[in-house]
Amino acid sequence: GFFQSYAVEVDVKDASNATCLYAKWMMSFLIRYETNSSDYKNTTLNVSPSVTHNGSACGNDTQAALVAVQFGEGHSWSNNFTKTNETYQGAFVTFTYNTNDTRVFPDAKRKGPITVVVKDTMRPVQLNSIFVCHSTDFLEAENVTQIFWNVTVQPFVQNGTVSKKESRCHADIPTSAPTVPPTAANATTASTTTLSPVPTTSPKPMEYPDIGNYSLTSGNKTCFLATVGLQLNVSQDKPLLININPKTTVADGVCGNITATLKLNDGNSTLLGF
Repeated sequence: GFFQSYAVEVDVKDASNATCLYAKWMMSFLIRYETNSSDYKNTTLNVSPSVTHNGSACGNDTQAALVAVQFGEGHSWSNNFTKTNETYQGAFVTFTYNTNDTRVFPDAKRKGPITVVVKDTMRPVQLNSIFVCHSTDFLEAENVTQIFWNVTVQPFVQNGTVSKKESRCHADIPTSAPTVPPTAANATTASTTTLSPVPTTSPKPMEYPDIGNYSLTSGNKTCFLATVGLQLNVSQDKPLLININPKTTVADGVCGNITATLKLNDGNSTLLGF
């Protein structure tokens, strides 16, 4: 999938109309579901332009802060944040998707809302700092891969003013790019890749993309192997042609009993999932 989604922004006010929680981020979901013919399909659920924020809450010393959003045909997502005397961190992410949405799940066997709860991997952040992560992050559980990028969030805002002091995720810290195509030996380095903004003017890529070799392993066995040249032709306001460069692309993913997911991150804000 080539992921496109709308930014979500939540600004929660307290009783005095001062900001107590602020968050802005982008997210998309890869979902594997059973069809009426008892086989399985993969689908992508993106956030729609119309989003509500019902249930979001400020939080305090004894109660968790909550970011809650609802979008599309009965889909919702939330994350709660707890704090200590000096830090805050994410606790649990709850995602509910509704298979009655026939646009996304045209032939789903199971009908109705399905909820997935997963522990947030966010590390503790100093109070009165805003957490920022432009790089892509993943949460995987129960046939759902949640994808996040361009994240800024600060619960427990002090004095109604969002902090200018940033706490960056590890993936945003610059590292040297790999000089060889990713293999099973270096496929686990995706979390250290830095995403850069897409340049406003891109050089025209070569006619044919370079061929890359990508693989995933589970224990001592290879579960996913791809030798492929990849080019994207994106039709937006202006046509955009992108060649995936295997020398700067990092492979990551997961091997399951019935599925395998390969993720390619080219370090230039392009994310591909197979």
